[in-house]
Amino acid sequence: MLYIACARVYSQLYMDFVEGEILAFDKPYRWTSFDVVGKARWLLCKKLGVKKLKVGHSGTLDPLATGVVVVCTGKKTKLIDQLQAHQKEYVAMLQLGATTPSFDLEKEIDATYPTEHITRALIDEVIPTFEGEQWQVPPMFSAVKVDGKRAYKLARQGEEVELKAKLLVIDEIEILSFDETKMQLELRIVCSKGTYIRALARDIGQRLQSGAHLIALRRTRVGDVRVENCITFEQFTNLIDNEIK
Repeated sequence: MLYIACARVYSQLYMDFVEGEILAFDKPYRWTSFDVVGKARWLLCKKLGVKKLKVGHSGTLDPLATGVVVVCTGKKTKLIDQLQAHQKEYVAMLQLGATTPSFDLEKEIDATYPTEHITRALIDEVIPTFEGEQWQVPPMFSAVKVDGKRAYKLARQGEEVELKAKLLVIDEIEILSFDETKMQLELRIVCSKGTYIRALARDIGQRLQSGAHLIALRRTRVGDVRVENCITFEQFTNLIDNEIK
């Protein structure tokens, strides 16, 4: 895994990225995963003086989330499917007692629910039931394809489609904090490919006999890559500005 920590001369850098590198970025808030890919490609092509460079990411991260996005260049893009299968870790903050159509802050609250019955004891009882294999229905506002079209595009057009439940695995789910006054629940989640943390928030709300939506999400690990080892785009820009003259 490349974390861009060592200096290179122009020809070495060119050959590295054309032949293939694996980069780990800390995705900024409100950037899409495609924004990350596009920005990395644009910066590299501009500095290397090439018109094209193959670049791809190994797993979508929602725009309202931050954290690890693994990007492959050149021939290393052949490893994308393999990297997508890696285990993921997230830290998520849930707002209990209310739902939104997107299951996060992209859309306004559409319904509120009682929370008086929700205690730390109930949280401690319910949350462990999500460990192991789970059938999960993806969010309508997601990149899942329906008849060749992305579900989120259909949702934004006001169309309703029925998405099929998918089998996934929650390896670990840990309660980090619970604010009983604000009804906010913070969790650490380790899960398999294809897990939607927004949908998990929905399901937790339902199992608590209330509602819930995601108000913050950070992907802290993909495989062995931890967010503290990732590079920001400011660091990446400064690095290639200094290395490529």
